[in-house]
Amino acid sequence: MDQLLVFLALGAALILFAWGAVRHDLVALITLFALALLGIVPRDAAFTGFAHPAVVTVAAVLIISRALMNSGLVDVIASWILRVGKSITLQILVLTLVIAVASALMNNVGALAILMPVALYLARKSGHAPSHILMPLAFASLLGGMTTLIGTPPNIIIATFRGEELGTPFGMFDFSPVGVGLAVVGIAFISFVGWRFLPKRRGEASPEDLFQIEDYITEVRVTKDSKLKGRAVREIQDVTDADIRILGLIRSKRHIHAPDPDEELKTHDVLILEADSDDLKTFVNNSGVKLVGGKQFRKDAIGAKDIVITEAVVTTNSPLIGNTAANLSMRTRYGLNLLAIARQERKMRQRIDSIRFKAGDVLLLQGRVVNVDDAIASMGCLPLAPRGLQMGRPQRIILALGIFGGGILSVVTGFLPVQIAFPLAALVMVLANVISVREIYTSVDWPVIILLGAMIPVGEALETTGGAELIAAQIMRLGSDFPVWATLAIVLVVTMFLSDVINNAATVVLMAPIGISIAHGLSASVDAFLMAVAVGGSCAFLTPIGHQSNTLVMGPGGYRFSDYWRMGLPLEIIIVLVGVPLILFFWPA
Repeated sequence: MDQLLVFLALGAALILFAWGAVRHDLVALITLFALALLGIVPRDAAFTGFAHPAVVTVAAVLIISRALMNSGLVDVIASWILRVGKSITLQILVLTLVIAVASALMNNVGALAILMPVALYLARKSGHAPSHILMPLAFASLLGGMTTLIGTPPNIIIATFRGEELGTPFGMFDFSPVGVGLAVVGIAFISFVGWRFLPKRRGEASPEDLFQIEDYITEVRVTKDSKLKGRAVREIQDVTDADIRILGLIRSKRHIHAPDPDEELKTHDVLILEADSDDLKTFVNNSGVKLVGGKQFRKDAIGAKDIVITEAVVTTNSPLIGNTAANLSMRTRYGLNLLAIARQERKMRQRIDSIRFKAGDVLLLQGRVVNVDDAIASMGCLPLAPRGLQMGRPQRIILALGIFGGGILSVVTGFLPVQIAFPLAALVMVLANVISVREIYTSVDWPVIILLGAMIPVGEALETTGGAELIAAQIMRLGSDFPVWATLAIVLVVTMFLSDVINNAATVVLMAPIGISIAHGLSASVDAFLMAVAVGGSCAFLTPIGHQSNTLVMGPGGYRFSDYWRMGLPLEIIIVLVGVPLILFFWPA
């Protein structure tokens, strides 16, 4: 009976994970509480997952990643990348190699946060479509993360499972022989072939403009001096010479979704428009209307040169998600005006103040130079304009690398376990003023920590009730006539599929006990099957929801949900074809 209840709870959790309407961390907590109330997870042990070494290590790695960013190290690398030529193949190769190396030593989302504006700048400068560059960058961050113990949370989790099963966890570079091989093959495919499968969503951009977004939804008010006053809706494009689409008209607080083409515009009318940023700029300049979110778009009309307009993408952990600009009081809370929103998935016809933010939305923001970067960061967003790269003081770079290197060395030599070494390194970085105390708490990806802490007892319940053994038996029965390598491939493919629809950390928590049970049933190497689960957990290439990196590039790249499998499916096939032989070579079954 307990086994059935665990399967029902996990089935419901998987549906909620894939649906995405409820946050992953909340789904994990719901599942944990359900099993605790049913008595399957001991109530006095319900929160032991939060003391698990994997949870502590993941938090420490996130803090160290932020410290490395603060030191200026990644900015130095980014400034070097800007010297790359105009060949798109060369640009993608260099960017993917750099982010893969960075992701091996720091959080891959952090690496993407630094390099995405650089990639956009290169695309703009060279006239290439951002959609050809951003997805390769995201995928390379996942490939790089699988190469070391600290590169991605799944590897840390798998290492602890190995420690519990065999007495010794995987070491810092035990993942490298397989991970590096797959990263090299994957990056070669992405750089020379894969990007060609992606849609070209933008034409050339002028050098003086910011990154261009396909579809902005914004609002403008007809002023008494506007050229649109007294004009019919059908005449708007002729008057302004801009390609804009009228989504609605607001007059006297009444919202008209489809205004009559012969409707004459009056002072104080508010138009809801859809346009790309070039046409939006042209429309505002030529019509004399005002953007409702703030002051006029024209810089010469703002009257203060310290006011800037910039673009930012909403990250998966942003406090904006699920809220609207109105209920957040954005102008008061963050000191920024929301001018427009871009979202590729669907057309939005409601007022921008009432649109609920989603991960991947691109926001057009207006604020003061002195605080715009801090405000964007506090909103949980990433800037899309090339930022002024901070070269960092050399002594801070050396200091940060020295502390980080000391942590790695203590783990490699066995002097300290990873769950002690990296929190200690993070503490030393705070004492050395590489990272502030406040940044410690803002740099930790708390939803991932909650997800891990809640799912670990759930994974243990799957094992203690015999659920993992039952699933393993079914997989072995299906592949009873298969050799070990074929069963290993099945485990890898199943893990890949799960990681495409649910969080990769949750995926490996569920699949690791199954992999161990299969290994025991076949009298095969536990290491080989754990390594297959680790690789599969890092290969979420088919959807934008499988990993934060995929979600972050969706809006700026103009991608649709179906675009990911174009390059992701052949990449996953290559990973299986190359990964299984690599695993069996370095970890014989």
